[in-house]
Amino acid sequence: MKKSLLLFFFLLLIISCGVKKTQNLLSEGDYDAAINRAVEGLRSNKSSKGKQEYVYLLEEAFAKAKERDLRNLDLLAKDKNPRNFEAIYNTYIHLNNRQDKIRPILPLPLLNKGRNAYFSFDNYNSQIVTSKNSLSKYLYDNSKALMLTDDKQTFRRVYDDLNYLNQINPNYKDVIKLMEEVQFKGTDFVSVSLNNETNMMLPIRLQNDLLDFDAFKMNDKWTAYHNQLQKGIDYDFQLIVNFRRIDVSPEQLKEKEIIIERKIKDGLKTLIDKNGKVVKDSLGNPKKIDDFKTIRVRIYEFNQFKSCQITAQVDYVNAKNNQLLESFALSSESVFENTYATYKGDKRASDDSYYSYFDKRGLPFPTNEQMVYNTAEDLKDKLKDIINRNKFRD
Repeated sequence: MKKSLLLFFFLLLIISCGVKKTQNLLSEGDYDAAINRAVEGLRSNKSSKGKQEYVYLLEEAFAKAKERDLRNLDLLAKDKNPRNFEAIYNTYIHLNNRQDKIRPILPLPLLNKGRNAYFSFDNYNSQIVTSKNSLSKYLYDNSKALMLTDDKQTFRRVYDDLNYLNQINPNYKDVIKLMEEVQFKGTDFVSVSLNNETNMMLPIRLQNDLLDFDAFKMNDKWTAYHNQLQKGIDYDFQLIVNFRRIDVSPEQLKEKEIIIERKIKDGLKTLIDKNGKVVKDSLGNPKKIDDFKTIRVRIYEFNQFKSCQITAQVDYVNAKNNQLLESFALSSESVFENTYATYKGDKRASDDSYYSYFDKRGLPFPTNEQMVYNTAEDLKDKLKDIINRNKFRD
């Protein structure tokens, strides 16, 4: 019984807080938020006495929201500005959606008044179709007019308008064809090239990889990168990767000899006192102690080392006037290193850290070409990061 009462008061508190919040939204003029809260509160036990406040609030919020929307529609219609077509269309959609939100929970009884709550519903189908057609014609005609310009940012806005038109009115005239046209006209085409200023030949595989922007996945909605010039394309920008320096170190093999001695336990021996006599325990038996011996190992440690550093610069160039827009430094380094060891003597005398080296052997040094290629793998990631963070056009 006690638990039931606690649950009852807890639910009452939740409803009370929800009603208070809905009242605040209504008084602030946020009618649709008030409607959403009231509808949510009435989805279950809508006829209970505790939900009556929600019914009254929903009735009032709906009436005020509708009245405000109709008043705004009247003002927009009298203004006779074609730019208002979108607002008019969206308002009719909103009026219709608001009704559809309330319909599933009807009827809603007002217990004290002996009637159901009143909601003045209207059929907005004709207004929706008419306003959609007006908006569609305006968007289409305005887009066609803007397409006569020669500005990429304008083409991109036209694309957004046509895409919106296609969403509200699919297959309207030749909208799909126009979208493809403005997509092309609004795209920045970038030619990508490498410039080797070093005294070393760049591996063909490296050149192909660095220029493979499809693998980079760098192309986006409004930027296309081409590593080969294509006919019919008027390029907007150039991206040039200038290799300034490639330094590959000589192959180095360093050898180090280490001698280690260590005492280890080697069984037991009889304890002898300073006079050379056997020491015995209380039972008369000879005492035994640990017997230690010194072991020795000679370790030959080998360290293989080779490194490569690449220094480059990324230039953004305006392809229309060949003007340098921006430059970014680009550098990377890779290291080949291998340490191994051999030994003579007793392995147990060595430090534990050497054990892993004893299991290794010398490796063939990578070629200069392989070192350059390995270094460029990191260079590719850095190049991609530069392009992601620095767009050609804001």
